Amino acid sequence: MIRRQARERRDYLYRRALTLRDAEIASKRAALRKSLATGKPLDPSIANDKSLREDYKYDESAPDRSVDEALDLDDEYAQLSGIVDPRVLVTTSRDPSTRLSAFAKEIRLLLPTSIRVNRGNLILPNIVSSAKSAGLSDVILLHEHRGTPTALTVSHFPHGPTASFSLHNVVLRHDIPNAARGTVSESYPHLIFEGFTTQLGKRVTKIIKHLFPPRQPSLTSKDVGSRVVTFVNREDSIEVRHHVFVRTGHQSVELAEVGPRMTMRLFEIRGGTLENKDGDVEWHMNQYTRTSKKKDYL
Repeated sequence: MIRRQARERRDYLYRRALTLRDAEIASKRAALRKSLATGKPLDPSIANDKSLREDYKYDESAPDRSVDEALDLDDEYAQLSGIVDPRVLVTTSRDPSTRLSAFAKEIRLLLPTSIRVNRGNLILPNIVSSAKSAGLSDVILLHEHRGTPTALTVSHFPHGPTASFSLHNVVLRHDIPNAARGTVSESYPHLIFEGFTTQLGKRVTKIIKHLFPPRQPSLTSKDVGSRVVTFVNREDSIEVRHHVFVRTGHQSVELAEVGPRMTMRLFEIRGGTLENKDGDVEWHMNQYTRTSKKKDYL
């Protein structure tokens, strides 16, 4: 099983490298075609590339896709996105406190198709292998420091990515003043993403939104839900809110916060799954990342 997973991972990385190579060649040929049509000077790195003109006439009808667009067609979520509901495993670090266990239950209620498993003495390789054999799509691992939730790690199967967030200002649903009490609705929620404008922000949006099942147009109450989960990016801090709503008029609704309430800050996106510590680092926050408050990365 381990050999099979390693082989699938190598095949995926090889296909992705070929896609990246073909997309770069296509973008350079598109720039060359545009330069010949407009007469504008071409970048010397493209103009002096003799291999770029090989089989050029056979490539004139190829679509002009950028590198990001080509990689987006063959990303980690393209195969089952919108076709199969995600199955997310929510677990914690070892020997969790009562507060972290309660927070894990609320994350389980936040994600309608997720399941929660007590960590016990399981190690990360065993958790990952069990999740893959059960056909799960993601694992969420919660961390704490002295009873306060401090970090959240999201790992997508079978090939990654693994995104790590730090948690701040975590407020459980029973600690929110005037919050809606009673049973939490597990209907498929509406998702709102605001302020994610950069490529990194769009990458984070894709990672988060694939934890939730797609809302299909149906007459069943499970698909047409009355709750909304909001992710608002403010200076690279993602504010997470969970509300239920009731229509009070033709164009008006009344909101009631359910919880939990928290602030997430991205500090790493890495290739591979949760147990793979040697995966390629796609982005990480270093000590010089936030030296300038004018620059936002999300």
